[in-house]
Amino acid sequence: MLLHDKLKSFNIILASASPRRRELLQATGIAYRLAPKFECDEVYPATLPAEEVAEYLSQLKSHAYPTPLQCGDILITADTTVVLGNEVLGKPADEAEARLMIARLAGREHSVVTGVTLRSIDHERSFSSKSKVRFASLTEEQIAYYVENYHPMDKAGAYGIQEWIGYTGIESIEGSFFNVMGLPVQRLYRELECFIERLPSCY
Repeated sequence: MLLHDKLKSFNIILASASPRRRELLQATGIAYRLAPKFECDEVYPATLPAEEVAEYLSQLKSHAYPTPLQCGDILITADTTVVLGNEVLGKPADEAEARLMIARLAGREHSVVTGVTLRSIDHERSFSSKSKVRFASLTEEQIAYYVENYHPMDKAGAYGIQEWIGYTGIESIEGSFFNVMGLPVQRLYRELECFIERLPSCY
């Protein structure tokens, strides 16, 4: 039996404002409902290693979900970070910061880490997936064109791999492409299969 058939008796809840994550989860054939928007103070310890931040924030989002889970509910939360060296590059505050971030990434390799948390009323599982991305050298004109026309202020590291800059500026990717978009769907698919096997009989 395929996973989307096994999950028909469950209530999958995606708590994410990202349209890319919604699109990717829908493409797997898994039926889900979108959680209402809620607030989460996305602050992490300064001592936390950069590549562990995404998973930590996915857990933080999960526990900030304001509605108590019921038997049969599986909540999915996620966070994606861009890591350059030992530094986490978040979402830019404005176009000037977006141009600066992309200029720092140009001609270099960085990591994209997506952390995911699955939670039911009595079980929780978190994991992360890492992809390595290398940008070609980019001119100031190319960077300005992208920022002005695509307005990537809602994206970690100030870029979306599925947009113009991904097609024209990225030399190579090691790991999951979809992870860079915001959700490692192949890993999530496997994790969900394992997750439901551990749930109690009330499911």
